[in-house]
Amino acid sequence: MNIAILASGNGSNFEAIVKALKRGYIKASIKVLITDKKNAFVRKRAQKNKIKDVFVDSKRFKSRSEFDNEIIRILKKEKIDLVVLAGFMRILSESFVKTFRDRILNIHPALLPAFRGESSIKRALEYGCKVTGVTVHFIDEKVDNGPVILQVAIKIKKGETLASLEKKMHALEHKLYPLAVKLFCEKRLKIKNRHVEIK
Repeated sequence: MNIAILASGNGSNFEAIVKALKRGYIKASIKVLITDKKNAFVRKRAQKNKIKDVFVDSKRFKSRSEFDNEIIRILKKEKIDLVVLAGFMRILSESFVKTFRDRILNIHPALLPAFRGESSIKRALEYGCKVTGVTVHFIDEKVDNGPVILQVAIKIKKGETLASLEKKMHALEHKLYPLAVKLFCEKRLKIKNRHVEIK
């Protein structure tokens, strides 16, 4: 199973998946990291782990679809079976989603469908939620909308700060995302009527 990871920032989820592969928890290979940020720290993580790292500069392309087509070209060249979004701060075009239908995973720091989009941890805290959590889901044409694979809740304690809640959420992400990737690679995920069954 060949995996590509798309990321734009620090890459802590990238690192968690790499570690899971190294210890044999996930039976697969990360063929390439693709990023749209030249100075993203995730690139250093890839280089340290001797994983191919490709920067695709969006400024070189006239449209989002042209940018996405370049990424699709790279993914096809690398014979990618699974695309993992790990903090990739771009909305994928419909053609991208169609090309890799049911083979694109994303992780979101909220209990979807609540708090779609950006700043979801902050918004849950400001809203006064008693519970939030992490969702791993398949990507479809809408933002944070695809079928849910895994979802785990976290209680928001009285006096919780954004920093303390983010720390707990990231720790949970680093466990949940490798598990979702493992389930996909073991062909244990089946989508039926927009619901994911785990075999």
